[in-house]
Amino acid sequence: MKLRPAQPEDLPTLLEFEQGVIKEERPFCDSIKPSGVTYYDLPELMTDPNSSLQVIEHEGRIVGCGYVKLRASRSAYIHEQHAYLGFMYVEPESRRQGINKMILDSLISWSKERGIDDIYLDVYAGNAKAVGAYEKAGFVPEMVEMRLS
Repeated sequence: MKLRPAQPEDLPTLLEFEQGVIKEERPFCDSIKPSGVTYYDLPELMTDPNSSLQVIEHEGRIVGCGYVKLRASRSAYIHEQHAYLGFMYVEPESRRQGINKMILDSLISWSKERGIDDIYLDVYAGNAKAVGAYEKAGFVPEMVEMRLS
């Protein structure tokens, strides 16, 4: 397995992965539109010096991805900047092989190399597998978003 920065030629696969993320999140959020949904500006994540979009290759094909982006923190926080993780995806047939952990470790290291120790991500509360994976990596729930509709 090879971890590397995403390249423009990876875009078709990454767009498929984005739809995979959306499909997997729909059961946890009935507010997601039934079609025409995109979450990420992938070309921007590839070129912005304040972000890193990483992919994992196995036998010449991309099997997983994730990004980190530096963001300004709320003025009430003691840290001025934090890192935000997103687009954590591993294709279904490649799961349970430590790929997500490899990506997480790389993105966290990228953040720490830039002096950023506060790292955030969002996960649907009902997505027990994802919540468990992030807790295993050391993340703890901090805030629960609630909705009335």
